[in-house]
Amino acid sequence: MKTVNVALIGGGYGAFLHANGYAKVHGVPVRIKTLVDIDLEKAKSFGQKFGIQNITSNIEEVLHDPEIDIIDIVTPPASHIDITIRALNAGKHVVCEKPLTGYFGEDGDEKPIGTKVSKAKMYEKVVKHMDEVKKVVEASDKLFMYAENYVYCPSVTKTAEIIRTKKSKLVFMKGEESLRGSSSPVAGQWDKTGGGSLMRTGCHPLSGILWLKQVEAQARNEKIYVVSVNADMGHIGKCLTEYDRRHLTSNPIDVEDFSNVTLTFSDNTKAIVIASDNVLGGTKNYIEIYANDGALMCNITPANNLQTYFLDQEGLGDIYFAEMMPEKTGWNNIFLIDEFLRGYVYELQDFVECVSYGRKPQSDIELAYETTKIMYAAYQSASEGRTIYL
Repeated sequence: MKTVNVALIGGGYGAFLHANGYAKVHGVPVRIKTLVDIDLEKAKSFGQKFGIQNITSNIEEVLHDPEIDIIDIVTPPASHIDITIRALNAGKHVVCEKPLTGYFGEDGDEKPIGTKVSKAKMYEKVVKHMDEVKKVVEASDKLFMYAENYVYCPSVTKTAEIIRTKKSKLVFMKGEESLRGSSSPVAGQWDKTGGGSLMRTGCHPLSGILWLKQVEAQARNEKIYVVSVNADMGHIGKCLTEYDRRHLTSNPIDVEDFSNVTLTFSDNTKAIVIASDNVLGGTKNYIEIYANDGALMCNITPANNLQTYFLDQEGLGDIYFAEMMPEKTGWNNIFLIDEFLRGYVYELQDFVECVSYGRKPQSDIELAYETTKIMYAAYQSASEGRTIYL
């Protein structure tokens, strides 16, 4: 069986998650041949850890490398569409991290764009931009694979299996990803991230909910889509003094640090997506499903497979406990095999198999497009104080 060769574009935390995932793919030989990053020193250190021999800052090298099968994009979202189009035109399959794209400003915009530029304008521009890349994807004989790990979480995939069998009607869903902020120094700037908590973290449960709703639609032979979006957002951190904020890492400048989005589907069912940067106690990830014939609780993190209690942190410095948990004293829920429980390994397993066997991925351009479209409809809804009908 031919080895699937991957080029990682970007050497940050997302690249770590993907490299760790590729290392656990089974049944299909895969290797990361090349890492592309503008910080070559950091990239060399990353390459040594994962056995990546080729390190470069020039993306053209991998676009023209006949051995490369997959261009895996783990750069900031502002570059996603440009690299996707270039990779597809070069005859490469594409893995693209979330979100697909966003609005990052254009000539003539007043700064800061998060507070000065109309969200209606942002929505219009983002949809137009996505229409362009969607045409390229649909015209290509290569795959576009959207790296939304929620779709591949074991609890979510098992839920999908149950929905397919029982043909349940999903009456109400609720999803959340909340934490104490971001480790990125630019997370508070709209022109760098395309939004705040909804864009960075809320996109995960949103995609998971949209995907499960399509599983339901296929099982019941129905057509279901989002008809309206209503959102409330804010900057909660403004009420806190510097001392009050000492345990939070968020620093919003012109983005939201809280969002609550309500979706109405064409079958009159509802879903709520919550994302906050003001939640202590670790990363909170879940999707709750309330169906006509049952309820399913996808508790992604934190799980309680291993609970610990320590009075001090002596000897624990290098041991990873959980994301966004700075202290290891008291009671803790430890992340075990979280690369599996959060879906990263199964996500990359699917993508490598799709390239090797010539099948479509579970997470594709349709999910990437719909997720981003709904997020920007939500931004418009929150800014104008009204429901946006799609």
